[in-house]
Amino acid sequence: MVIIGTLFFIFGFVTWLNGPLIEFVKLAFDLDADWKAFMVTFAFYIAYFFLALPASSILKHTGMKRGMALGLLVMAVGSVVFGHFATARHYPAALAGLFTIGSGLALLQTAVNPYISIIGPLESAASRISIMGICNKLAGVLAPIVIGAVALRGLGEIQAQLAQGPDAATREALLNSFAAQIYWPYMSMAALLALLSVGILYSPLPDLRPELANASSGARQRGLGGYPHLWLGAFCLFLYVGVEVLAGDAIGTYGRAHGLPADETKYFTSLTLAAMLVGYVAGIIAIPRWISQERALAVSAVTGIVFSIGALLTAGYASVIFVALLGLANALMWPAIFPLAIRGLGALTERGSALLIMGIAGGAVIPSAYAYLKDLYDFQWVFVAITVPCYLYILYYALLGCRVGVDEIPARPQPLQQPAG
Repeated sequence: MVIIGTLFFIFGFVTWLNGPLIEFVKLAFDLDADWKAFMVTFAFYIAYFFLALPASSILKHTGMKRGMALGLLVMAVGSVVFGHFATARHYPAALAGLFTIGSGLALLQTAVNPYISIIGPLESAASRISIMGICNKLAGVLAPIVIGAVALRGLGEIQAQLAQGPDAATREALLNSFAAQIYWPYMSMAALLALLSVGILYSPLPDLRPELANASSGARQRGLGGYPHLWLGAFCLFLYVGVEVLAGDAIGTYGRAHGLPADETKYFTSLTLAAMLVGYVAGIIAIPRWISQERALAVSAVTGIVFSIGALLTAGYASVIFVALLGLANALMWPAIFPLAIRGLGALTERGSALLIMGIAGGAVIPSAYAYLKDLYDFQWVFVAITVPCYLYILYYALLGCRVGVDEIPARPQPLQQPAG
């Protein structure tokens, strides 16, 4: 649990750098529209869609443990690529670096999420994932603060200097100097990821067999098409990740639309992640002791709807606080959806997990849709028009969707003492 918690901290830190990176690339690459800056999240999260299924095939050959190490190594390569080309102010190549980081994370998450789900009874999986979520979101709170202090120094001052209309040479010098601040943070992160990759290989993690831990009793053999709760869960994860990333990574842009200063908005992602931390602590305490995974998911969805409407009906800092509170609503969604969706998959657990990991691509699509539409319509109405339907579907999955077809596959988890081989 400690080792896996460390991994969740690492990929939480890397993932939640994207919020302040949106602010960084808009200035460093002199972008003239928010939707162009949101290519940061698109490039990062779309990697999950393309790499999750190949990742499941890779894991069949490497096993979960070596697959985690390989994922960390790919992330290290992506960090080097992004750090180099962001400093050189070559936007397409920098986005390729983010896509590579996302690819490594797709492999890592395809292994680590089912791993933590099946290492104990599935009925309490949400509680274990909540513990992992604390590690992930604690890193998410720290990431914007660290990157804001190190790589976004003087953001407001440089924006003010550029607004004065300096000559072309001075403008380029200012932007080059600002872009160079990202180099060493990402190179340092690459070195740390490479060291962790080696550490995982020599760690005492058992190489669990998902087919033993998540087997079904009496269920006929069938492909993934025979598990409708899995497919409904994949779409649920797509929408959930979309609104989670929207609340976390777009909150800075949302704050700027309210006229709040850039030197404050670059830290707003930390507010959302702090709210998520509170939700994860509640999940550890309450699930499954006082509330089931399904009920926790339903309550979270309703809370998301309420906070979204609150963001619409208020303005300025109050509206931003409601967006940040969506972190509280979102906290227990991944811990509940993932184990509910993989129930009874047996030998198909890795492939089913890969399908769910593909749903992380919602983090590419939904925030990008917001960034584009907010320039055409009122940004608060666009925000609510996107989030509320997503939360309504999540509510459906909690009440009905997670049970579709499950009665036909009564689960009988097996002991986990047998490592692969």
